Amino acid sequence: MKKLFFSVASCALLAMYALTARADSYPDRAIQLVVPAGAGTTTDLIARQFGSELSKVLDQTIVVQNKPGASGNIAHAYVAQAGADGYTLVLGNTGPLAINPALYTDLPFDPIKNFTPIVMLGYTPTLLVVKAESPWNSVKDLIASAKQSPNKLSFSSAGNGTTGHLASELLKSMSKTQMLHVPYKQGTQAVTAVIGGDVDFMFYHPAVVMPLIKAGKLKALGVSSAARTATDPSIVPLDAAGFPGFDLTGWFTVNAPSGLPANVLSRLVDASEKVVASPDFLARLTTVGIEPLKMDHVELTRYMTTELEKWNQVVKLSGAKVD
Repeated sequence: MKKLFFSVASCALLAMYALTARADSYPDRAIQLVVPAGAGTTTDLIARQFGSELSKVLDQTIVVQNKPGASGNIAHAYVAQAGADGYTLVLGNTGPLAINPALYTDLPFDPIKNFTPIVMLGYTPTLLVVKAESPWNSVKDLIASAKQSPNKLSFSSAGNGTTGHLASELLKSMSKTQMLHVPYKQGTQAVTAVIGGDVDFMFYHPAVVMPLIKAGKLKALGVSSAARTATDPSIVPLDAAGFPGFDLTGWFTVNAPSGLPANVLSRLVDASEKVVASPDFLARLTTVGIEPLKMDHVELTRYMTTELEKWNQVVKLSGAKVD
């Protein structure tokens, strides 16, 4: 009996030693960075740039794997079920980690319990845009028309539960107006509808609408972030245009499965923070409309929780659901 006990104990100690030794040598093989979007998308471009820079810092191969579908749920469910060893990461964003928990009735992961946030890459606000020939030159003008003609004004979006849709719903609620939502399957279709006058306005990403603003096809009435956007500081935040507290942005983070060994987490966080502090990386983010948002690991963990709570309230306010 004693021999059996010592044999079992020895095996357990050896296994523990092996795990510790492996964690101490992290990373000793390629790391998989899962992307919840297809190749060539903004999310994919961000992931590949981050992966390239992280590879240099860690002196290890980073393999980018695209797993699009279900608004990011497929990729995040895959990573949530992966081993907590630091070899599987996901490029997270507002959709699956803050919006989808309230949008979907049966989400295959918990954004707080199943993930450990590693680093904040940056954020993107949305711009409230109307066609260039529109009579409205401010958010105040737009809302005045909406109040004068209930259910006449309409706004487009790239689909139910998208950041643009929810920003419009929040504006509708805060202004106590009645406006119609017209969802499209693709963001480009929604933008075209605004330019053509089929709908009155929408909130959308600066990277897409700024070139159209400069081309004289759209004009911006406001920005969804509380801070002015570096893309065009002259655009007034809705927070300062009569809607205090209006602050909705999309963001990008890198996350790992929960339960990472402490030294692996520390190595990943340190390496990732070096990447996001790189002027070259920040410059590349700017080209796709992403603005820096500096915070440490503790601040990021807290931020993820508050963002989940905030978006949960906005989704409920909108009544949006995806079965």
